[in-house]
Amino acid sequence: MQHTEGYVNHEIEHGIATIEFFHPSGNSLPGAILTDLAKTINDVAVDSRVKVIILRSGGEKTFCAGASFDELIALDNMEDGLKFFSGFAHVINAMRKCHKLIIGRVQGKAVGGGVGLIAATDYAIATEDCSVKLSELAVGIGPFVVGPAVERKVGTSCFSQLSIDATQWRSADWAKRHGLYSELYKTITEVDDAVGRLAETLSHSNPEAMAELKKVFWHGTEHWDTLLPERAAISGRLILSEFSRNAINKFKAKAK
Repeated sequence: MQHTEGYVNHEIEHGIATIEFFHPSGNSLPGAILTDLAKTINDVAVDSRVKVIILRSGGEKTFCAGASFDELIALDNMEDGLKFFSGFAHVINAMRKCHKLIIGRVQGKAVGGGVGLIAATDYAIATEDCSVKLSELAVGIGPFVVGPAVERKVGTSCFSQLSIDATQWRSADWAKRHGLYSELYKTITEVDDAVGRLAETLSHSNPEAMAELKKVFWHGTEHWDTLLPERAAISGRLILSEFSRNAINKFKAKAK
């Protein structure tokens, strides 16, 4: 699925589906990319050819810069705000409900919604420079939509640290020690080798057993169909504040 800027592509080979998203602005996530990502995950989830899924981003630098600042600053009413942040809810719920295990292949840093994507994978493999940050409070909102996925992985204490100290990067080692990453490697080649080995193994495992195992992993999240849209509404309201608009404009100015 190609866009004026960015894409969501997928390929299926030997029982392994690889989903890749890309955006030239640090693999940020505008609404169109979020919509296509959720749809692709849902489609692959019901494809009988697929036994396991790899989720990755394009390029060699940032894994995901989170929400698109250009779209955030353009929001001018609560309805559009809810719609935009619901995009993150749809992606996380698609990953949660998918009966197939999802391996995250991570290169570079991850911010905000990107951390949420990593947290929603079932097994994330990253390079040693893959620092993470939940920057939402710094722009006047909070990690409300991705928060449940992150908190589920790292625990309430670590989620609180990430949320409160919103300008502080946490190292890949920190993220691994607290469960966000499963494995770390020095190079992306080593990451790809590890992802490939695991995906190959899982592609020959019992699909029914993996589906049942995933249900166990995600037990207790059944209420997220209502929780995440509620959280999206909070972000959709807060992003309209003068504080948020000023903060986003400052961030955009620094990036130029």
